Amino acid sequence: MGGVVKARDAVLRRGPRARKWLVVLARLPRYKTLAFVVTAALASMSWTILAVACAVVAVLSWVATWAVLRSLIRFEAYDRPNARSSHERPKPRGGGLALLPVLLFSWIAAVSWLGAAPTDFWPVVSAAAVLTVVSWFDDLRSLPVVLRLAVQALAVGLALAAMDGVGLVFQGLLPPLLDRLAAGLLWLWFVNLFNFMDGIDGISGVEAGSLGLGLVLIGAVAAWPGVQVALPALLAAATLGFLVWNWGPAKLFLGDVGSVPLGYLLGWLLLGAAMNGEWAAALILPLYYLADATITLVKRAARGARLWQAHREHFYQRAVQGGASHSRVAAQVLACNAVLVVLAIITATVGKASLTLAASAVTVAVLLAILERRARAAQ
Repeated sequence: MGGVVKARDAVLRRGPRARKWLVVLARLPRYKTLAFVVTAALASMSWTILAVACAVVAVLSWVATWAVLRSLIRFEAYDRPNARSSHERPKPRGGGLALLPVLLFSWIAAVSWLGAAPTDFWPVVSAAAVLTVVSWFDDLRSLPVVLRLAVQALAVGLALAAMDGVGLVFQGLLPPLLDRLAAGLLWLWFVNLFNFMDGIDGISGVEAGSLGLGLVLIGAVAAWPGVQVALPALLAAATLGFLVWNWGPAKLFLGDVGSVPLGYLLGWLLLGAAMNGEWAAALILPLYYLADATITLVKRAARGARLWQAHREHFYQRAVQGGASHSRVAAQVLACNAVLVVLAIITATVGKASLTLAASAVTVAVLLAILERRARAAQ
């Protein structure tokens, strides 16, 4: 009987189309075995549909990136090397012009199909579209820092305002107003750190894909509603299509047009995980990015450097300067993220947050030590 309940609950989360079948089966109580078989089949079919949708989105992202690459070359939209670059030759910049439209349209299609949009979904999608446009202008003209931060803060604020009635990020440790304020500051920081960390071939695609896949697996074991599993799955798929072109040696770069809105959407998904009670998993998944960016920021602040100025001081950048290839460093980040995903799943299934957080910190510390050792080897 427990199997029937689990299968039924899995189907209920897939939306109204699946629910109507359960209504029919509920009127046939004597056919419990049939109910189990049909509901389990429907749940399996939902995963199959999601897998097919992800494959389609990955292909569309790959094709769109190819088309955007041709246009960027035609219009000579290049990222030219400078003292703070990790590449030696001009490369087209603006891959986000392909990735973000595919991703946002796939999200809208998923919500339309499942019929269960989160209360803040449309404000978030709209804000991500605005950030895409503003960040593209920034790629072309280098907009003032204050203007960029103002637009990002507005995007975060509008989404948080739409979350009225949704769970608390800090699990009741802070009053609701302070909870929203702290969540907004963390979200704004994540948007910028994701942009800061987009400094070598493949690393942003690896991180976004890892976070997306990790959230899908956590959502599966934690029995989240179908839409909360579909959105990160589609994000991971769209990122994969782009990553084919961005893996070292990259054919093109993501650009702020991609890294800023992508960081914004990932931040929203992570906050959603925390609001669903999976705060430890939401902290574990992006822990390498959080550690590298935050430690580097603190070190720069300690010596009075301009925090908003581009640089090559992140651990992964210094490892590349030390002779490691872009693809090698990205692969090391991927390996670290794979361990973090496993630890996040353990947290979501059996708890033990203190132990998994400690293990995650050790995992990230090992990667940072490896990158630092490579950086010092060239000195």
